[in-house]
Amino acid sequence: MPPLSRRDLLKSAALLLSSPLPAKAQAKSVIQIWMWGGPSHLDTFDPKPEAGNDYCGPFANPIPTNVAGIRICELLPLLAKQADKYSIIRSMTHGINAHETAAYTVQTGRLSGGRDVYPSVGAVVSLFKGYNAGYKGLIPPYIVLTEPQGRFSEAGFLGSRYKPFATGGNPAQARFAVEGVVAPGISDQRQRNRRELLHQLDTLEHAMKGDPQLAANAQAEQQAYELILGDAGKVFDLSQEKDDLRDRYGRNTFGQSCLVARRLVERGVPYVTINYKGWDTHKQHFQAMRRQLPEMDKGMATLLQDLSDRGLLATTIVWWSGEFGRTPRVQWEPPWNGGRGHWGQVFSAVLAGGGFKGGRVVGASDAKGEQVKERPVYPIDLIASIYELLGIDLNARLPHPLGEEARVTPTAAEGVPMAGRLKEIMP
Repeated sequence: MPPLSRRDLLKSAALLLSSPLPAKAQAKSVIQIWMWGGPSHLDTFDPKPEAGNDYCGPFANPIPTNVAGIRICELLPLLAKQADKYSIIRSMTHGINAHETAAYTVQTGRLSGGRDVYPSVGAVVSLFKGYNAGYKGLIPPYIVLTEPQGRFSEAGFLGSRYKPFATGGNPAQARFAVEGVVAPGISDQRQRNRRELLHQLDTLEHAMKGDPQLAANAQAEQQAYELILGDAGKVFDLSQEKDDLRDRYGRNTFGQSCLVARRLVERGVPYVTINYKGWDTHKQHFQAMRRQLPEMDKGMATLLQDLSDRGLLATTIVWWSGEFGRTPRVQWEPPWNGGRGHWGQVFSAVLAGGGFKGGRVVGASDAKGEQVKERPVYPIDLIASIYELLGIDLNARLPHPLGEEARVTPTAAEGVPMAGRLKEIMP
């Protein structure tokens, strides 16, 4: 990626910040499908069969979608039927090939190596759409299903209050053992019995009725048990869903995580990340894709349809991306045996719902998927577009622990590459 001149930076900053915010936010929630490890763009949403076997491998027959002119990988037939609901960005770029630094840039919009660790999109949304903004839910406003992403501190300098709640457990199991909410091997009745015994033993509560500290403790206990035994925690109980719907999502961790994510945004949770592992395919890439792409296809396509059927897609952004793509040229030689390495020069992302238009393609990679051919899209361009549709002021200040200047999106002086928000697919 060639260095940007000062004029380029000033021009791109103006593009990012010039348009006024919408009078009213279109989106209320975000479901981020984080493709941990970096998925291949050529084997998902930017197929290149004409490049030949050394680039497309055995996936030489991309399929048409329900939008004329858009083709995707042959292993994504269900998503092909949903293409009118999402847009593909085929010119994402940052030029970074290391997991940690690429993940930081894609999830914050900033470049790594500075003094400050900036918060991820989820933490920023939690700040502006969470408890500070009137969110009343007992379920935390920023949820990760099921494991933390782990490449950097998601809350950055905002601090632990804005870290995501990682559920742990596995929603595909008979009982989704959410950390701190569902205790494995302990029935609801046993939990009630434990609470009753606790109150019988709590003589201090009876002796000091009206004490403000004890009253605060009682309120905290009530909220905790509302999560464990009450209506709030039932959002994680997938037995409430019909079996045929659960089957359509796929009876696996990813598919059932998509279903939990839908239930969470239905309850008003502002930000949900599905941390979908298994895409760092240095070896035997195509064997892994034959296992994983059908699983992704089923879960993601059903999520889009389910959100649409329930009237939730109009207010829910679905963001699919990893930290980078993978090497366009297949590494056939040992020890990779048909693997793909890291590739940050150009990769793909998908956006749906919350005001983003469907059935569009933004940008293009070159004939072999090696470089951006037209309309580069940098991580901050995509992130700023999400913030705008959520009604978050792009120039708002972030609370910095040292009181220093920090904004939701970078200024030109920060030297962050940008090319402008995704107006092609925005209202």
